Amino acid sequence: MSFVTASEWREFVQQNPRAHILQTERWGILKSEFGWKPNYLLHDRCGALVLTKSYPGGVKLAYIPKGPVGVNWGPLWAELDDFCRKEHVVFLKVEPDQWEGEDPALQASLPSFHGDTRTIQPRQTIVISLAGGEEEWLERMKQKTRYNIRLAEKKDVRIIESDRVDIFNELMHATGERDAFGIHADAYYQRAFDLFRPDESCTLLLAMYGQEPLAGLMVFRSGKRAWYLYGASNEKERNRMPTYLLQWAAMQWAKRHGCEEYDLWGIPDAEEEVLERDFTTRSDGLWGVYRFKRGYGGEIKRTAGAWDKVYNRPLYLAYQICARKES
Repeated sequence: MSFVTASEWREFVQQNPRAHILQTERWGILKSEFGWKPNYLLHDRCGALVLTKSYPGGVKLAYIPKGPVGVNWGPLWAELDDFCRKEHVVFLKVEPDQWEGEDPALQASLPSFHGDTRTIQPRQTIVISLAGGEEEWLERMKQKTRYNIRLAEKKDVRIIESDRVDIFNELMHATGERDAFGIHADAYYQRAFDLFRPDESCTLLLAMYGQEPLAGLMVFRSGKRAWYLYGASNEKERNRMPTYLLQWAAMQWAKRHGCEEYDLWGIPDAEEEVLERDFTTRSDGLWGVYRFKRGYGGEIKRTAGAWDKVYNRPLYLAYQICARKES
C-alpha cells in the first residue's frame, strides 16, 4: 500500500472501467492547477484520488470525489489517517460513487465517518438511459422536449464539435451573468478540454445558427458513463431552442463512444413530489435547470452523499458554521 504516481494511478483506473471521471489522474492534474493537490493512494484492488486544499484560518480539507475505486476499502483508512494527521488535515470528506440505498453496508465500510448534508458535488441528478435506438429515447422524453428538439432542427440550428473553448467561455460568462451563478476561470475550461480531449474522453459541442454560436456544452465520458458537466448559452435566437438539440447531440456522442447512460449532473435535492410541484414557480439554484432536464425522460437518482472524518473538531465546527452562512 502506498502513494503512487499519476501514471501508475492511470493504469489502475484503466483496469476499473466503473471508475468515475472524477477519480481519473487527469482530474487530479486539472485540480492541481487550480488550488488542489492530488495524492494517489493504491492498495492491491482498491485506491483513491485524494485531493487536499488549504483555506484561510488554518483549515485544510482532504477530499475523495466519487471514490474510493475498487473493493474492500478497509485497508485504505489506516494510511489515510496517518496521511491526514501528518498533513494537519481538519477533516476528510468522502463522496462515494454510489446511489442512496445501493449498498446497505456503506456506513460499515466508512469507520469513524459521519454523514454530512453538505456535498461538494450535486447530491441529486437525472440519469438518462441510452438503451435502445434514438426513437426509443424520444419516446421516453416529455412531449415538449421532443417537440423542441425537432423545432431546433427545423429552425436551422446545427451542432458542431469544436475546439473553440474561447467561444464556450464567452457563453459561460453570458450564462453566469444572466443566472447569477459562479463559473470557473476561462483557463479552467481550456485545461479540462486539453486534458480529456486527446483520447475523446471529452468533447465540446456548439449549437450554431449560421455563423453565430448560441449555446455550448462540454460532455465527459469514462467507461460506460457520460456526464454533462458544463453548459452555457446566450440570449440570441432562444426561440430556436438550441439547448434542446445540443443535449440530443451530446446523448448521440455518448452512445457512439459506447456509453450506456448519460448523467445530467445536478438538480435540486428534493423529493420528486416536491420537484414536480414547485418547478414552475422556483428558479433559484438548480431549480432553474430542473424544468429543462426533467424533459429528457431520465431517472432521478440521489447519491449516497458525503461522509466526513474529523481530525480537528474545533476547526471543523468553525468550518461548518462558515459553510452554513455561505449557503
